[in-house]
Amino acid sequence: MGEMAKKIAKLDVEHLLETLNAAFAEEWLAYYQYWMGGKVAIGLQRTEVVREFFEHADEELKHAGWLADRIIQLGGTPLLNPAEWEEVAHCRYAEPQNFDVWALLQDNLEAERCAIGRYEAICGMTHGKDYETFRMAEKILKEEIEHEQELEDFTADAENARKFITKE
Repeated sequence: MGEMAKKIAKLDVEHLLETLNAAFAEEWLAYYQYWMGGKVAIGLQRTEVVREFFEHADEELKHAGWLADRIIQLGGTPLLNPAEWEEVAHCRYAEPQNFDVWALLQDNLEAERCAIGRYEAICGMTHGKDYETFRMAEKILKEEIEHEQELEDFTADAENARKFITKE
């Protein structure tokens, strides 16, 4: 961490690094969850949902890159062993139990809501204390909120299609 960066950071940098590494692990797990969901998805709206899953996967991977860069800037090391990701992540990887688009949407919606909480907490932790980390977390938070909305829209569409098909 640069000398001035240390002077202007008004928080426990070690705790921040632990938090950023947990977020880093969660982004990799989210990437894999979206990517794998895109590979195994079946059912109504599959083509559209798979396209969205792969777009979200790319964005989660981008977030992991931003987090790795920031961890290094703060003098830390991003988690190097993928086996550690599950250990430190609060937002977990949901192994698909059902490949139906509806079930995959629910798994990803839960993960996005967890991510929103993670980045809201990082924003709160860094606001007025670490401007660069705050800006990064705020940008990721915005994208995670967009992901949640997109998944909610697909979920509503899938529910309406199910009702139409089953005449409920």
